[in-house]
Amino acid sequence: MSEHVLDRRAAAGNIGPFEKYLSLWVALCILAGIVLGNLLPGLFGLLARFEYASVNLVVAVLIWAMVFPMMVNVDFASLGRIGDRPKGLVLTLAVNWLVKPFTMAALGVLFFQHVFAPWIEPADAQQYIAGLILLGAAPCTAMVFVWSQLTRGDATYTLVQVSVNDVVMIFAFAPIVAFLLGVTDIAVPWETLLLATGLYVVIPLVAGVLTRRWLTARAGPGAKAQEAVGAFTAALKPVSIIGLLVTVVLLFGFQGNVIVERPFLILLIAVPLLIQSYGIFFLAYAAARAWKVPFNVAAPCALIGTSNFFELAVAVAISLFGLTSGAALATVVGVLVEVPVMLSLVAFANRTKHWFA
Repeated sequence: MSEHVLDRRAAAGNIGPFEKYLSLWVALCILAGIVLGNLLPGLFGLLARFEYASVNLVVAVLIWAMVFPMMVNVDFASLGRIGDRPKGLVLTLAVNWLVKPFTMAALGVLFFQHVFAPWIEPADAQQYIAGLILLGAAPCTAMVFVWSQLTRGDATYTLVQVSVNDVVMIFAFAPIVAFLLGVTDIAVPWETLLLATGLYVVIPLVAGVLTRRWLTARAGPGAKAQEAVGAFTAALKPVSIIGLLVTVVLLFGFQGNVIVERPFLILLIAVPLLIQSYGIFFLAYAAARAWKVPFNVAAPCALIGTSNFFELAVAVAISLFGLTSGAALATVVGVLVEVPVMLSLVAFANRTKHWFA
C-alpha cells in the first residue's frame, strides 16, 4: 500500500482520491509496465544493470521518495505516552510481531507448496512464499493514519502505536524474515537483508526524525509545529505518488513476459493475501472487543495489523531476490488487493461500532 500522510481531506474524515482509487492507479501502471516491458525489453535490461551490492539504484531512489515523507510524520515524543491505555498497544504488538508474519508464511506454504502445486514450479513457489513473508513481516506505518481517521480513531493513540511499531521494526524485521525464510528452506543472505533494513528503515527513519525536529524548531511549539510538518509532507506527496507508480511500472516491466504468459498467476498470489488480510483483522478486532478496548482504539489497532508497509517489502524483495523475481512480483500484488480490502474493513468497523462500549 502507499504510505502517505493524511491531507486535509483525510483529516476531515474523507480519504483522498489517490488513496481511494489506489488499486485503479496500480492496475493501470501494471498494464503500462507489461506493455512497455514487452515493447522495450532493452530499456528495462539497462535499468536492471544499475545495481550495487544487490541494490538497484533506480528502485532505491523511488522507494526513498515513497518512504521518507511518511517517516517525517513519526513523532517519537509520543513514546512518552506509551503507558496510556496499554491494551490497544499490547494487541497491536502481539498481532504485528507474534501472529501476522507466521500466519502469512503458513498460508504461503499451504497454497504454493500444496494447493497451487499443480500450477506452480517448486522454485517459483519458493519465490512467491518469500514475497508473502516480506509483506507479513512489514506492518503498516503511515497509511494507517487514513484508516484511523475514517473510523474516527484516537489520532494520538494511533501515533503512539505507529511510533512503537517503527522502533520494533528496526530490531525485529530482519531476524523474523531470516527465521521464516530459513524455515521455508530459502537461502538467507544476511548481509543483503541487513543492508536493505538499514537502507529502507533505519536511514529514512533517522532522516525523517531529524527533518521533523528541524521543521518544528523553525515553526515553534504547539499547533504551528504540526502545521509545518503537515505542509512539508503535503508538498512532497506528489513525489511520493510518482515514486509509487513508477516503481510499479518498472517492476511489472521487468516481469512483462511472465505476466503475459501467465495472467492467472496474479489471482493465485492474491488468494493467500486476501485470506491473511481478513483473518488478521477479525482476530485483532474480536480480541479488542473481548478485552473491552474502546472502539476509537480497537478499530485502528485491527487495521494496523491488517495493512502492510509494502514499500519496504518491495525494496527488500528486490535486494534479496532481484528485480525480476517472483518475490518482487508477490509484494507488488499486495498493493493491488490491499486498498479495496482496507476500505471494506473500514466500512465494516464503522457499521459495528455499537459492539464496543
